[in-house]
Amino acid sequence: MSATIIDGKQLAQKKGEMIKTALERLKTQGITPGLAVMLVGEDPASETYVRNKQRACERMGIHSRLIRLPTTATEQHLLDHVVQLNEDPHIDGILVQLPLPVHISTETVIRAISPEKDVDCFHPLNVGKMILGETGFLPCTPHGILVMLKEIGVTLSGKHVVVVGRSHIVGKPVGQLLLNEDATVTYCHSRTENLSSFTKQADILIVAVGRANLITEADVKEGAIVIDVGMNRVNNKLVGDVEFASVRDKAAFLTPVPGGVGPMTITMLLENTVYAATKARAVMA
Repeated sequence: MSATIIDGKQLAQKKGEMIKTALERLKTQGITPGLAVMLVGEDPASETYVRNKQRACERMGIHSRLIRLPTTATEQHLLDHVVQLNEDPHIDGILVQLPLPVHISTETVIRAISPEKDVDCFHPLNVGKMILGETGFLPCTPHGILVMLKEIGVTLSGKHVVVVGRSHIVGKPVGQLLLNEDATVTYCHSRTENLSSFTKQADILIVAVGRANLITEADVKEGAIVIDVGMNRVNNKLVGDVEFASVRDKAAFLTPVPGGVGPMTITMLLENTVYAATKARAVMA
């Protein structure tokens, strides 16, 4: 048996066409959604992420604004920019690229962003809405994973989902979104003893820890759906948290790295930006 590869690029293009339709509707009313990205410092990975987001905005016709600050920028300097963007009627979404320098409090900055423009869904108010299942922003990577699972036609209700990783960005929220879909969710993390005993029970295994090839075929149940969120550079090659070659022979579905979850993350960011513009300007999508 060889797993069916879930093509994130292809699905992102499909979703992108739907977003374009919404954008065209907005533009007939003179509205162009705007996304502001703030980048502090010169971290190479962050530079790449920001560049990809800007290119995606350009392709879709979303106004993109990049604000660069030096590593030495103070927390107050960054917060001043956030306040300005909160009040800017041409900006519908604000994204602060993480990680921030150690002298700047990530929590303080995230809480300063207007919840109505928090397209990353990091603000506590938006996280709370997600937990309660209320309408609003959904975190980009977890939402992208949910869309991928629905695209392959899996029934989530009653499925046992094992999430390896408990970050606020991916692990915790993706488990919550799947719990909202009536899945049974088990969280594992760096202190979980006998990790394999849990992962081998998973109907759906989601791995988001940032450790290259952590999961091998010995850790996966026959016929499982495996979603690899990891991005690690090994010998100048990008690999995931899942050992692709061996797991492919055991899983029913598997996401590649690159080309799996990554493209969906950016697409869901654009969708959130369009949603923010639609809601903020009282326009029916």
